[in-house]
Amino acid sequence: MSRILYAIQGTGNGHLSRALDVVPLLQARCEQLDVLVSGPPADLPLPFEVKHRAQGMGFLFGKKGGINFVKTFWQFKSATFLHEVRHLPVESYDLVISDFEPVSSWACKLREVPCVALSHQSAVLNPAAPRPDKEDPAGRAVLRHYAPSTAQYGFHFQAYAPGVFTPVIRQQVRELNPVNQGHYTVYLPAYEEAILVERLQYLSRSVRWEVFSKHSQRPATHGNVRVWPVSGAAFLDSLARAAGVLCGAGFETPAEALFLGKKLLVMPMKQQYEQQCNAAALATMGVPVIKNFKDKNLDKIDQWLHQNEAIPVDYPDQTAAVLDQLLREQLPRPETRAAGREMNFSV
Repeated sequence: MSRILYAIQGTGNGHLSRALDVVPLLQARCEQLDVLVSGPPADLPLPFEVKHRAQGMGFLFGKKGGINFVKTFWQFKSATFLHEVRHLPVESYDLVISDFEPVSSWACKLREVPCVALSHQSAVLNPAAPRPDKEDPAGRAVLRHYAPSTAQYGFHFQAYAPGVFTPVIRQQVRELNPVNQGHYTVYLPAYEEAILVERLQYLSRSVRWEVFSKHSQRPATHGNVRVWPVSGAAFLDSLARAAGVLCGAGFETPAEALFLGKKLLVMPMKQQYEQQCNAAALATMGVPVIKNFKDKNLDKIDQWLHQNEAIPVDYPDQTAAVLDQLLREQLPRPETRAAGREMNFSV
């Protein structure tokens, strides 16, 4: 048996959603599993203990379609981050697994400890994964160096190469009974409520929209647009009953929509290279992509509402098999772990 640190990036809900399935499986496969979460407070309640909490290097969503770089810069405390990196005891674990989490990754790099990436970002960086037509060297560099790793296991919309697997669809979603009650579920966290309501109503007053907003504090109804604060249970209920999903080009929400057989339209965040790559991957599968809510793109949304169909996918439940492969390939042998512990003790 072994001691493992599983570190999760807390920005957004995607990494934490995946952790809901990964954590219990890891707990069943090791003697001790400690969890680290870095970034802003999560919208999702976590049913497992978090031993380490860190500020990390999170990004803050803006209100007009992109990241708020000014607020992101001002909320980042470099001295705190360096303190977290220097004091995280990564050398006391047999294995460190990072889901795009920078504190654990840089702590390992500083101490020359192996760090295994288990993330969507690892798959995005794989040479076989789709790329946008317009390259972004700076964005790619951020993606590559934000959370460095020594081995990579990735999840993407398709298994593009060895070491790249189809998405982790959490059990909460696999257990849903999808139906079509006619409304469209919207999750665009980089837009404020007022912009979403105005654009959706301008597009169509006959379509029912169910919007989940990170910028809203209470439910509200604006004609044919209903708005809720982000809530895991309410969002899953809306998703299961939806005719289609309009969302950013993140990973988990589009993957879950495809798995549930919902037609999908994505709008990648501005100046976010990972989402541009995701949009390129989805486009190769036939999912329509728009850049923003400008008038010239509304015809594409209208066409999607009336013509597009769901894209069939095959996303088997293989999370346990992926973890077994990772542990088999990356966990040191018992005799090696014992020698390492004796060396740490003698130091």
